Amino acid sequence: MRTGNEPVTARSPLRMRFWLSVWGLLWAAFGTVAFALVDRPGWAAACGVLFLVALVDLVLVVRRMRQGAHWQSGRNVPPYDPGSDGGRR
Repeated sequence: MRTGNEPVTARSPLRMRFWLSVWGLLWAAFGTVAFALVDRPGWAAACGVLFLVALVDLVLVVRRMRQGAHWQSGRNVPPYDPGSDGGRR
């Protein structure tokens, strides 16, 4: 939804989110292995869950990055007022 007050050159921070997901994936994998080796199954399971969450996030980020840029309305499109519904309810 376009409100008219967003920056014209706003970009989604997908690259940053990608690298943070990779960082989290590496640390979660390390934690899972380390806690499994020192016989802490609860902590290993918690790190395993974090590993899965980071993996799903990484897959979603890569998918979104491969979709490419989406169409955005230009400067010639007037701002949309979210409060005006034309009297329809």
